[in-house]
Amino acid sequence: MIKIQETSRPLETFNIDWVTVLLPQGDRSYNSCLVGFCTFISWIGIFTNIISDRDPKFTSALWTNIHQLFGTKLSFYKAYHPQTDGLAERMIQTLEDMVRRICAYDLELKDCDVFTHYLCTLLNSLELAYKASVHASTNKAPAILEKGWMSRLPQESLRNYLA
Repeated sequence: MIKIQETSRPLETFNIDWVTVLLPQGDRSYNSCLVGFCTFISWIGIFTNIISDRDPKFTSALWTNIHQLFGTKLSFYKAYHPQTDGLAERMIQTLEDMVRRICAYDLELKDCDVFTHYLCTLLNSLELAYKASVHASTNKAPAILEKGWMSRLPQESLRNYLA
């Protein structure tokens, strides 16, 4: 794997790829992409470098204008090339696996108040679990790299409650 150059602050360089089956199609795709991008920027700010494959979504007029407007550099790599996009592909594979486990057999989870949770109500929990797990490529949890600290997790509350 080619090492991504370390930056002076978190999230300056961003590796992005799409899970294409989850993207809206047709007229909604432009607006969905723009809303998602603007929402993302409101959370973390503007990055200086985006690493992506040569997917037409990233070479379109929309993305060209966004990069020009924000002064973002777009670095391309070959699609399905493990040395460059392996991190993004592995992350997508892990997240797909997490989502598939929830979606399998129309799984419904009921809490203590017998409220039924479907995938859309569990996505934040999946994100927390992913960000709290230590990753082999960095030997750190994404939450530590992103925020500098680990969120308090539900098992800590349960441990204190059962003790």
